Amino acid sequence: QLQLVDSGGGLVQAGDSLSLSCTASGRAFSGRAFNTFNVAWFRRVPGKEREFVAAVRWSGISTVYADSVKGRATISKDNAKNTLHLRMVNLKPEDAGVYSCAAAERSWEEMSKRAPDEYQYWGQGTQVTVAS
Repeated sequence: QLQLVDSGGGLVQAGDSLSLSCTASGRAFSGRAFNTFNVAWFRRVPGKEREFVAAVRWSGISTVYADSVKGRATISKDNAKNTLHLRMVNLKPEDAGVYSCAAAERSWEEMSKRAPDEYQYWGQGTQVTVAS
């Protein structure tokens, strides 16, 4: 089974930068490997719905960002190392939350990229706390 493990969270000050990683292992039930999946980062704050942050096409070429992080976040996928990364700069208190990576088998063109239910595999999440 495809497994995703998130890491890199922590406590930072507003204005700081942070890098998150997601490491994949195994294969999906369909037999597909991580390098064929479209992947994304979401975040969740208690009492709120899971929020889309950024997505990247399986090849790593195309990206999509939430307006709230555009210009401050960079998502990247390393298919050789089966990893997904999220680099965020100029962090704000509202960026705090549990960040999880997610992988989708659907075609990039068929996806909105922003809906959690489009993704079949999820990391366990890593906590990001931003102190003001």
